[in-house]
Amino acid sequence: MSSEPEHLTPSDFRPHRVVVLALDGLLPFELGIPHRIFGRPRDARGRHLYEVVTCSIRPPGPVRTDADFAIQVEHGPEALATADTVIIPASYELGPVFEEGVLTDELAAAFARIRPGTRLASICTGVYVLAAAGRLDGRPATTHWADAERFQRLFPRIEVDADVLFIDDGDVLTSAGVAAGIDLCLHMVRRDHGTAIATEVARRTVVPPHRDGGQAQYIHRPVPDPQQSSTTTARAWALGRLHEPIQLRDMADQESMSVRTFTRRFREEVGSSPGQWLTQQRVERARHLLESTDLSVDQVADAAGFGTAQSMRQHLQAALGVTPTSYRRTFRAAGKADRQVTGRT
Repeated sequence: MSSEPEHLTPSDFRPHRVVVLALDGLLPFELGIPHRIFGRPRDARGRHLYEVVTCSIRPPGPVRTDADFAIQVEHGPEALATADTVIIPASYELGPVFEEGVLTDELAAAFARIRPGTRLASICTGVYVLAAAGRLDGRPATTHWADAERFQRLFPRIEVDADVLFIDDGDVLTSAGVAAGIDLCLHMVRRDHGTAIATEVARRTVVPPHRDGGQAQYIHRPVPDPQQSSTTTARAWALGRLHEPIQLRDMADQESMSVRTFTRRFREEVGSSPGQWLTQQRVERARHLLESTDLSVDQVADAAGFGTAQSMRQHLQAALGVTPTSYRRTFRAAGKADRQVTGRT
Protein backbone atom coordinates (compact mmCIF):
# COMPACT_ATOMS: atom_id res chain seq x y z
CA MET A 1 0.00 0.00 0.00
CA SER A 2 1.06 3.60 -0.44
CA SER A 3 0.35 4.75 3.10
CA GLU A 4 0.78 3.62 6.67
CA PRO A 5 -2.16 2.16 8.58
CA GLU A 6 -3.64 4.73 10.94
CA HIS A 7 -2.54 2.83 14.06
CA LEU A 8 1.14 2.97 13.09
CA THR A 9 3.41 5.65 14.50
CA PRO A 10 6.37 7.09 12.56
CA SER A 11 8.70 4.77 14.51
CA ASP A 12 6.81 1.75 13.12
CA PHE A 13 7.56 2.73 9.53
CA ARG A 14 9.45 0.12 7.52
CA PRO A 15 10.42 0.64 3.89
CA HIS A 16 9.47 -1.99 1.35
CA ARG A 17 12.50 -4.26 0.95
CA VAL A 18 13.59 -5.02 -2.61
CA VAL A 19 16.19 -7.77 -2.97
CA VAL A 20 17.97 -8.00 -6.33
CA LEU A 21 19.35 -11.45 -7.13
CA ALA A 22 22.73 -11.15 -8.86
CA LEU A 23 23.65 -14.23 -10.89
CA ASP A 24 26.93 -14.94 -12.69
CA GLY A 25 26.97 -13.45 -16.18
CA LEU A 26 24.58 -10.65 -15.25
CA LEU A 27 24.29 -7.44 -17.23
CA PRO A 28 25.55 -4.51 -15.11
CA PHE A 29 23.08 -2.10 -16.69
CA GLU A 30 20.10 -4.21 -15.68
CA LEU A 31 21.49 -4.80 -12.20
CA GLY A 32 21.57 -1.03 -11.68
CA ILE A 33 17.97 -0.38 -12.74
CA PRO A 34 16.23 -1.45 -9.49
CA HIS A 35 18.74 0.50 -7.39
CA ARG A 36 18.22 3.63 -9.45
CA ILE A 37 14.41 3.49 -9.59
CA PHE A 38 13.58 2.15 -6.11
CA GLY A 39 16.36 4.11 -4.46
CA ARG A 40 14.69 7.44 -5.29
CA PRO A 41 11.13 7.48 -3.89
CA ARG A 42 10.59 9.20 -0.55
CA ASP A 43 7.45 10.08 1.37
CA ALA A 44 6.48 13.58 2.48
CA ARG A 45 8.64 13.18 5.60
CA GLY A 46 11.72 12.45 3.54
CA ARG A 47 11.85 8.74 4.36
CA HIS A 48 12.93 6.25 1.71
CA LEU A 49 9.92 4.20 0.64
CA TYR A 50 12.11 1.30 -0.45
CA GLU A 51 15.26 -0.39 0.79
CA VAL A 52 17.26 -2.07 -1.99
CA VAL A 53 19.89 -4.74 -1.39
CA THR A 54 21.75 -7.08 -3.73
CA CYS A 55 22.37 -10.72 -2.96
CA SER A 56 24.01 -13.76 -4.51
CA ILE A 57 23.08 -17.44 -4.39
CA ARG A 58 26.44 -17.98 -2.64
CA PRO A 59 28.04 -16.40 0.44
CA PRO A 60 29.07 -12.74 0.02
CA GLY A 61 31.78 -12.30 -2.59
CA PRO A 62 32.42 -11.55 -6.28
CA VAL A 63 29.83 -12.20 -8.99
CA ARG A 64 30.87 -12.29 -12.64
CA THR A 65 29.25 -9.93 -15.13
CA ASP A 66 29.14 -10.05 -18.92
CA ALA A 67 31.61 -7.15 -18.92
CA ASP A 68 35.34 -7.12 -18.09
CA PHE A 69 34.74 -6.70 -14.36
CA ALA A 70 33.05 -8.49 -11.46
CA ILE A 71 30.94 -6.97 -8.71
CA GLN A 72 31.35 -7.51 -4.99
CA VAL A 73 28.04 -8.62 -3.46
CA GLU A 74 27.68 -8.10 0.27
CA HIS A 75 24.71 -10.41 0.92
CA GLY A 76 24.21 -14.14 0.49
CA PRO A 77 20.98 -16.03 -0.31
CA GLU A 78 19.65 -15.48 3.22
CA ALA A 79 18.66 -11.96 2.11
CA LEU A 80 15.93 -13.48 -0.07
CA ALA A 81 14.03 -14.49 3.07
CA THR A 82 13.75 -10.80 4.06
CA ALA A 83 12.37 -9.56 0.74
CA ASP A 84 9.01 -7.98 0.04
CA THR A 85 9.95 -7.97 -3.65
CA VAL A 86 12.60 -10.07 -5.42
CA ILE A 87 13.92 -8.86 -8.78
CA ILE A 88 15.98 -11.07 -11.11
CA PRO A 89 17.96 -9.21 -13.80
CA ALA A 90 19.15 -10.96 -16.96
CA SER A 91 22.18 -13.23 -16.99
CA TYR A 92 24.12 -14.82 -19.84
CA GLU A 93 25.32 -17.74 -17.71
CA LEU A 94 22.13 -19.49 -16.65
CA GLY A 95 23.34 -22.93 -17.78
CA PRO A 96 20.64 -25.61 -17.33
CA VAL A 97 18.07 -22.91 -16.51
CA PHE A 98 18.44 -21.56 -20.04
CA GLU A 99 19.20 -24.81 -21.83
CA GLU A 100 16.83 -27.23 -20.10
CA GLY A 101 14.42 -25.08 -18.10
CA VAL A 102 15.47 -26.45 -14.71
CA LEU A 103 17.05 -24.77 -11.69
CA THR A 104 20.50 -25.74 -10.44
CA ASP A 105 20.55 -27.15 -6.92
CA GLU A 106 22.22 -23.97 -5.68
CA LEU A 107 19.62 -21.73 -7.27
CA ALA A 108 16.74 -23.94 -6.12
CA ALA A 109 18.01 -23.77 -2.54
CA ALA A 110 18.24 -20.00 -2.75
CA PHE A 111 14.75 -19.72 -4.22
CA ALA A 112 13.34 -21.89 -1.43
CA ARG A 113 14.21 -19.11 1.00
CA ILE A 114 11.70 -16.71 -0.57
CA ARG A 115 8.65 -16.30 1.64
CA PRO A 116 5.16 -17.11 0.28
CA GLY A 117 3.46 -13.96 -0.96
CA THR A 118 6.69 -12.20 -1.92
CA ARG A 119 6.33 -10.20 -5.13
CA LEU A 120 8.57 -11.56 -7.89
CA ALA A 121 9.82 -9.69 -10.96
CA SER A 122 12.25 -10.37 -13.78
CA ILE A 123 14.08 -8.22 -16.30
CA CYS A 124 14.66 -9.67 -19.77
CA THR A 125 15.98 -13.26 -19.60
CA GLY A 126 15.72 -13.27 -15.82
CA VAL A 127 12.28 -14.67 -16.64
CA TYR A 128 13.92 -18.06 -17.27
CA VAL A 129 14.61 -18.35 -13.55
CA LEU A 130 10.99 -17.64 -12.62
CA ALA A 131 9.81 -20.11 -15.26
CA ALA A 132 12.21 -22.86 -14.21
CA ALA A 133 11.06 -22.36 -10.61
CA GLY A 134 7.48 -23.06 -11.72
CA ARG A 135 6.26 -19.59 -10.81
CA LEU A 136 4.85 -18.83 -14.28
CA ASP A 137 2.96 -22.00 -15.19
CA GLY A 138 -0.41 -21.09 -16.66
CA ARG A 139 0.36 -17.38 -16.40
CA PRO A 140 1.22 -14.64 -18.90
CA ALA A 141 4.84 -13.50 -19.22
CA THR A 142 7.15 -11.62 -21.53
CA THR A 143 10.85 -11.42 -22.30
CA HIS A 144 13.09 -9.88 -24.96
CA TRP A 145 11.34 -10.15 -28.33
CA ALA A 146 14.36 -11.90 -29.88
CA ASP A 147 14.16 -14.67 -27.26
CA ALA A 148 10.39 -15.05 -26.97
CA GLU A 149 9.98 -17.90 -29.46
CA ARG A 150 12.67 -20.02 -27.80
CA PHE A 151 11.29 -19.24 -24.35
CA GLN A 152 7.81 -20.36 -25.45
CA ARG A 153 9.16 -23.66 -26.81
CA LEU A 154 11.02 -24.39 -23.59
CA PHE A 155 8.05 -23.46 -21.38
CA PRO A 156 4.86 -24.32 -23.34
CA ARG A 157 2.62 -23.88 -20.26
CA ILE A 158 3.40 -20.14 -20.10
CA GLU A 159 1.37 -17.62 -22.11
CA VAL A 160 4.19 -15.66 -23.76
CA ASP A 161 3.41 -12.19 -25.12
CA ALA A 162 6.33 -10.75 -27.07
CA ASP A 163 4.55 -7.52 -28.01
CA VAL A 164 4.55 -5.77 -24.61
CA LEU A 165 7.19 -3.98 -22.54
CA PHE A 166 6.10 -5.69 -19.33
CA ILE A 167 3.34 -7.81 -17.83
CA ASP A 168 1.87 -7.31 -14.38
CA ASP A 169 0.15 -10.49 -13.23
CA GLY A 170 -0.28 -9.42 -9.64
CA ASP A 171 2.41 -11.08 -7.55
CA VAL A 172 4.60 -11.93 -10.55
CA LEU A 173 5.81 -9.35 -13.07
CA THR A 174 8.02 -9.82 -16.13
CA SER A 175 9.61 -7.35 -18.53
CA ALA A 176 11.07 -7.30 -21.99
CA GLY A 177 14.73 -6.66 -22.68
CA VAL A 178 17.16 -4.28 -20.99
CA ALA A 179 15.57 -0.80 -20.75
CA ALA A 180 12.10 -2.31 -20.36
CA GLY A 181 13.29 -3.05 -16.84
CA ILE A 182 13.02 0.69 -16.22
CA ASP A 183 9.41 0.63 -17.40
CA LEU A 184 8.69 -2.32 -15.12
CA CYS A 185 10.26 -0.77 -12.02
CA LEU A 186 8.51 2.56 -12.61
CA HIS A 187 5.26 0.65 -12.98
CA MET A 188 5.80 -1.03 -9.62
CA VAL A 189 6.48 2.34 -7.97
CA ARG A 190 3.32 3.70 -9.64
CA ARG A 191 1.34 0.68 -8.44
CA ASP A 192 2.69 1.00 -4.91
CA HIS A 193 2.60 4.77 -4.43
CA GLY A 194 0.77 6.41 -7.30
CA THR A 195 1.48 8.36 -10.46
CA ALA A 196 2.91 11.49 -8.85
CA ILE A 197 5.78 9.71 -7.09
CA ALA A 198 6.55 7.50 -10.11
CA THR A 199 6.58 10.54 -12.39
CA GLU A 200 8.98 12.36 -10.10
CA VAL A 201 11.32 9.36 -10.11
CA ALA A 202 11.14 9.24 -13.91
CA ARG A 203 11.86 12.98 -14.15
CA ARG A 204 14.94 12.69 -11.97
CA THR A 205 16.08 9.66 -13.96
CA VAL A 206 15.47 11.59 -17.22
CA VAL A 207 13.23 8.91 -18.71
CA PRO A 208 9.56 9.02 -19.73
CA PRO A 209 7.21 8.02 -16.90
CA HIS A 210 5.32 5.78 -19.31
CA ARG A 211 6.42 4.66 -22.77
CA ASP A 212 3.83 4.20 -25.48
CA GLY A 213 3.32 0.90 -27.21
CA GLY A 214 5.24 -2.32 -26.82
CA GLN A 215 8.24 -4.18 -28.18
CA ALA A 216 6.90 -4.10 -31.71
CA GLN A 217 8.38 -0.65 -32.20
CA TYR A 218 11.90 -2.02 -31.49
CA ILE A 219 11.88 -5.11 -33.67
CA HIS A 220 14.20 -4.78 -36.66
CA ARG A 221 12.47 -3.64 -39.83
CA PRO A 222 13.69 -2.11 -43.08
CA VAL A 223 14.51 1.56 -42.55
CA PRO A 224 11.47 3.62 -43.62
CA ASP A 225 11.65 6.24 -46.32
CA PRO A 226 12.92 9.41 -44.57
CA GLN A 227 10.42 11.44 -46.56
CA GLN A 228 7.49 9.57 -45.02
CA SER A 229 5.58 11.47 -42.36
CA SER A 230 5.37 10.20 -38.79
CA THR A 231 2.35 10.27 -36.52
CA THR A 232 3.89 12.60 -33.94
CA THR A 233 1.70 15.58 -34.82
CA ALA A 234 -1.48 13.51 -34.52
CA ARG A 235 -0.48 12.19 -31.12
CA ALA A 236 0.32 15.67 -29.81
CA TRP A 237 -2.98 16.93 -31.21
CA ALA A 238 -4.92 14.13 -29.51
CA LEU A 239 -3.20 14.63 -26.15
CA GLY A 240 -4.35 18.23 -26.15
CA ARG A 241 -8.01 17.26 -26.49
CA LEU A 242 -8.44 13.95 -24.68
CA HIS A 243 -11.61 15.36 -23.12
CA GLU A 244 -13.22 15.54 -26.57
CA PRO A 245 -14.51 12.74 -28.79
CA ILE A 246 -11.64 11.79 -31.13
CA GLN A 247 -12.24 9.79 -34.27
CA LEU A 248 -9.58 7.89 -36.17
CA ARG A 249 -10.35 10.04 -39.19
CA ASP A 250 -9.58 13.17 -37.14
CA MET A 251 -6.13 11.86 -36.22
CA ALA A 252 -5.35 10.76 -39.76
CA ASP A 253 -6.30 14.24 -41.04
CA GLN A 254 -3.61 15.79 -38.82
CA GLU A 255 -1.01 13.93 -40.87
CA SER A 256 -2.86 14.28 -44.20
CA MET A 257 -3.01 10.50 -44.53
CA SER A 258 -5.71 8.03 -45.35
CA VAL A 259 -7.09 6.16 -42.36
CA ARG A 260 -5.53 2.94 -43.60
CA THR A 261 -2.06 4.44 -44.07
CA PHE A 262 -2.24 6.30 -40.76
CA THR A 263 -3.27 3.18 -38.85
CA ARG A 264 -0.43 1.16 -40.35
CA ARG A 265 2.14 3.90 -39.72
CA PHE A 266 0.87 4.47 -36.18
CA ARG A 267 1.22 0.79 -35.28
CA GLU A 268 4.72 0.67 -36.78
CA GLU A 269 5.86 3.67 -34.73
CA VAL A 270 4.00 3.15 -31.45
CA GLY A 271 3.46 -0.59 -31.29
CA SER A 272 -0.29 -0.41 -30.71
CA SER A 273 -3.38 0.75 -32.57
CA PRO A 274 -4.56 4.38 -32.33
CA GLY A 275 -7.60 3.25 -30.34
CA GLN A 276 -5.52 1.31 -27.82
CA TRP A 277 -3.15 4.25 -27.46
CA LEU A 278 -6.00 6.70 -26.86
CA THR A 279 -7.51 4.50 -24.17
CA GLN A 280 -4.12 4.19 -22.48
CA GLN A 281 -3.65 7.98 -22.46
CA ARG A 282 -7.14 8.50 -21.05
CA VAL A 283 -6.50 5.99 -18.28
CA GLU A 284 -3.30 7.86 -17.36
CA ARG A 285 -5.18 11.19 -17.38
CA ALA A 286 -7.88 9.72 -15.14
CA ARG A 287 -5.28 8.37 -12.73
CA HIS A 288 -3.63 11.77 -12.45
CA LEU A 289 -6.93 13.55 -11.82
CA LEU A 290 -8.10 10.99 -9.26
CA GLU A 291 -4.84 11.42 -7.34
CA SER A 292 -4.38 15.18 -7.58
CA THR A 293 -7.85 16.76 -7.66
CA ASP A 294 -11.17 16.70 -5.81
CA LEU A 295 -13.17 16.32 -9.02
CA SER A 296 -16.03 13.86 -8.76
CA VAL A 297 -15.79 10.54 -10.59
CA ASP A 298 -18.24 11.88 -13.19
CA GLN A 299 -16.10 14.99 -13.71
CA VAL A 300 -12.91 12.94 -14.01
CA ALA A 301 -14.58 10.68 -16.57
CA ASP A 302 -15.60 13.72 -18.59
CA ALA A 303 -12.17 15.40 -18.36
CA ALA A 304 -10.37 12.21 -19.37
CA GLY A 305 -12.64 11.68 -22.36
CA PHE A 306 -14.47 8.56 -21.22
CA GLY A 307 -17.82 10.29 -21.43
CA THR A 308 -19.47 8.45 -18.56
CA ALA A 309 -18.38 7.25 -15.14
CA GLN A 310 -19.46 3.72 -16.07
CA SER A 311 -17.18 3.72 -19.12
CA MET A 312 -14.26 4.94 -17.02
CA ARG A 313 -14.92 2.29 -14.37
CA GLN A 314 -14.80 -0.42 -17.01
CA HIS A 315 -11.54 0.85 -18.48
CA LEU A 316 -9.81 1.35 -15.12
CA GLN A 317 -10.99 -2.06 -13.95
CA ALA A 318 -9.54 -3.61 -17.11
CA ALA A 319 -6.25 -1.69 -16.92
CA LEU A 320 -5.65 -1.53 -13.17
CA GLY A 321 -7.97 -4.06 -11.59
CA VAL A 322 -9.63 -1.44 -9.35
CA THR A 323 -12.53 1.00 -9.48
CA PRO A 324 -11.93 4.78 -9.66
CA THR A 325 -13.09 5.19 -6.06
CA SER A 326 -10.77 2.47 -4.78
CA TYR A 327 -7.86 3.90 -6.75
CA ARG A 328 -8.43 7.39 -5.33
CA ARG A 329 -8.79 6.05 -1.79
CA THR A 330 -5.49 4.16 -2.06
CA PHE A 331 -3.31 6.82 -3.63
CA ARG A 332 -4.64 9.89 -1.86
CA ALA A 333 -4.46 8.32 1.62
CA ALA A 334 -0.70 8.87 1.93
CA GLY A 335 -0.94 12.57 1.13
CA LYS A 336 -3.72 13.13 3.65
CA ALA A 337 -1.84 11.25 6.38
CA ASP A 338 1.31 13.29 5.74
CA ARG A 339 -0.59 16.58 5.94
CA GLN A 340 -2.16 15.54 9.24
CA VAL A 341 1.18 14.58 10.77
CA THR A 342 3.10 17.63 9.58
CA GLY A 343 0.27 20.08 10.14
CA ARG A 344 0.25 21.18 6.48
CA THR A 345 -2.96 21.87 4.62
